Amino acid sequence: MLRRAMEPGLDTDLVLWLNVAGTFAFGLSGGLAAVRANLDLVGVLVLAAVVAIAGGIVRDLLIGAPPRTFRDDRYLAAALTAGLVCFFGRTVVARLDRGVLAFDALGLSVFCVAGANTALDAGLGPVQAVLLGAITGIGGGILRDVLLAQVPIVLRQELYAVPAVVGAAGFVLLHEAGAVDALAAALGAALCLAIRLAGLRFDLAVPTEPPPLRPRRRY
Repeated sequence: MLRRAMEPGLDTDLVLWLNVAGTFAFGLSGGLAAVRANLDLVGVLVLAAVVAIAGGIVRDLLIGAPPRTFRDDRYLAAALTAGLVCFFGRTVVARLDRGVLAFDALGLSVFCVAGANTALDAGLGPVQAVLLGAITGIGGGILRDVLLAQVPIVLRQELYAVPAVVGAAGFVLLHEAGAVDALAAALGAALCLAIRLAGLRFDLAVPTEPPPLRPRRRY
């Protein structure tokens, strides 16, 4: 059932800071990846900005709304600040073995919830909200890997899309059940983050196609 227009969503300020936090986290993810690829300052800033805002732009375009990134300078400022932090702190960044994945997991968890909430506020149903939440979360990571000529994480065995879907679904289910939206957002993001980090820590993966059966020997 579609969410009623008069039904309140997340507090406007909370939505803003969720998106800004996710933008900064994904900006760090893109900036760290760019530093590791030995890109120059322009390359680091471009990759940080593109990775940080791609998911939100895709979400807004699918909803039919002008992208928030182009209406609020704080999003681009957060992304560029993350890029500058990565570039000028590259000596510290170089020692972060799994820094890209950690910041990417944080951005994924925040964006999947913020994207689902935006979809609900636009009047879409729960299923559509979950899908758009996942798209918001994985869009930046996909573009980062493509620009660095790598197979996107979401297409590998690692748990990436699954945590985004579960986190967005957790938020939507709690919202539909009448939970306080701030609590629903926190729990949904925490669920996504926990699954993603557990996948990284214990090398959990989505099953792949089993190897072909060997023909039986004939005697």
